[in-house]
Amino acid sequence: MRVNYWRLSQFYFFYFASLGVLVPFWSLYLDHLHFSALEIGQLISTLAISKIIAPYIWGWIADHTGYHIRIVQITSLFSVVCFAPLLYVDSFWWMLLFMFLFSFFWNASLPQFEVVTLAQLGKEKFRYSQIRLWGSLGFIAAVTILGALFVRVSIEWLPSFLIGVFTLIWLSSLPVKEYRQHDRSVSHILSVLRTPQVIALLLSCFFMQASHGPYYTFYSLFMEGLEYSRFSIGLLWSLGVLAEVVLFLFMFRLLKYKPASYWLALALVLTTVRWLLMAWYSEIIVLVIITQCLHAASFGMFHAAAIHLIHDFFPQHRGRGQALYASVSFGAGGAVGSLYAGSLWERYSPSLTFTAAALIALVGFLVALMVRNHPAESKGWGSA
Repeated sequence: MRVNYWRLSQFYFFYFASLGVLVPFWSLYLDHLHFSALEIGQLISTLAISKIIAPYIWGWIADHTGYHIRIVQITSLFSVVCFAPLLYVDSFWWMLLFMFLFSFFWNASLPQFEVVTLAQLGKEKFRYSQIRLWGSLGFIAAVTILGALFVRVSIEWLPSFLIGVFTLIWLSSLPVKEYRQHDRSVSHILSVLRTPQVIALLLSCFFMQASHGPYYTFYSLFMEGLEYSRFSIGLLWSLGVLAEVVLFLFMFRLLKYKPASYWLALALVLTTVRWLLMAWYSEIIVLVIITQCLHAASFGMFHAAAIHLIHDFFPQHRGRGQALYASVSFGAGGAVGSLYAGSLWERYSPSLTFTAAALIALVGFLVALMVRNHPAESKGWGSA
C-alpha cells in the first residue's frame, strides 16, 4: 500500500496543482488579453462544456477495454499537445477552439484515476480522502507560489507555467499500475440511472457545481476590485484549500459516524451560507476568512461524500459512474455556472451574482434530501 499510496498521491498533487494555476489566475490572464466579462465567462465555460461529454466517452472506452490507466496516460499526453498553441493564441475564436480541445483530454483523466484509486484501496476505500488530500496540497502549493510570483512578473507567463504542470501530470501517471475490469454485467447502466436516488444525487451535484460558477470564474477579479493584492488573493485561495485538506484528514471518521448522504446535504447548506457571506460581506476580512474556510464543506465534504455514493451506486459501471459525476457536476454544472456568472456579473453586480449562487445551492440541498437509504450506507462506509 505504501508504494501505491505515493504513486496515486503524486498524480493528485500535480493534477490539482494545475487547477491551482488555472482556476485562480486564468480569468486574470484573459482579462490581461482584454476580453470582456461575458467573453471570459464563455471561454471558461468551455472547460466545463467539454467535461459534459469527454469523461463519459472515455469512461465508456475504459469500462469496455479495462484500460483505465492507459486512458489516463493517453489523455494526459494529448492535453499537453493541445494546450501548446495557447502559448501564442490571443484571439477569441482560436482561444475557444484550443481550450475546448485541450479540456476534452484534460477532463477525461481524473474520473478514470478515481476508479483506479478506489479499486486499489478495496475495503479501505473510506481512506480515499487521505490520498485525495495531496491534490489539495498541490493546489495550495501552486496558488501560493504563483500568487507571490505574479506580484513580480507579468501574468502573460501563465500559459508557460501551465504547460509545465500538465507535463508533470502525464509523467506522474506512467508508474501507476493498471486496474482492469471489463464491463461484463448483464444490467444496463440505464437501470441504475432510472432510480430516484441516483437522479437526486446527480442533480444535487449539478446544483452544487453550478453554484460555484461566480467563485471559480470571477473570485480573483472580484477581490482585486475590492483592492486586495494578488498575493492576498493567492493566500485566500490557499486558505480555502487548506481548510479542505483538514477536512480530508478527518473525513473517513465522519463517514463512519454518519452516512455519506448526510454529509452531502450538510455541505449544500453550508455552501448556501458561504455564498451569502461572499455576496454581502467581502469587505470584512474576518468574514472573508470564514467564507474561505467554508470551502472545506462546499468542496471537500461534498466531493468525498459524492465519490463514495457514486462508487456504491454504480458497482458494475464504475468508470462511467465517475465519468457521469464529472460530466453532470463539473461539466454541465460548471458550464451553466460560468455562463450565468458572466451574464449576471456584467448586467447587474457581483453581490447579486453570488446571491443567485446561494439560491442554486439551496435548491441543491432540497434535492439532496432525497438521497437516502442506500444499502451500502446501512453497513457503514468502512464495511466491505
